[in-house]
Amino acid sequence: MGSFLLWITRSNIAAIALAPFGIYFKNQYYFNDLFTVNHEKIHWRQQLEMLIIFFYFWYLIEWFIKIFFYGKQAYMNISFERESYANENNLDYLKTRKWYSWMKYIFKH
Repeated sequence: MGSFLLWITRSNIAAIALAPFGIYFKNQYYFNDLFTVNHEKIHWRQQLEMLIIFFYFWYLIEWFIKIFFYGKQAYMNISFERESYANENNLDYLKTRKWYSWMKYIFKH
């Protein structure tokens, strides 16, 4: 599975949420890591609220714009990633998360 993730993302990540297909993990260790699972569940919620296709569309547009401002750090500055990383340690986050919460991370530094 690790080579699949590398092929999809061109980076060495632990997991990826690919709606509507599921969440994929680099190896079994990450499947049991509650914070990694929570991070991907946050992405899953983002994808569902944007009807999947609009999530991917927005993700690519935002990445393309942010690459000019952040260079190699563009990925870490995408609003979806900012929200997921900021809340991955809060295992109750999805219970209280409001719809489109990722939007407050678009311009946040």
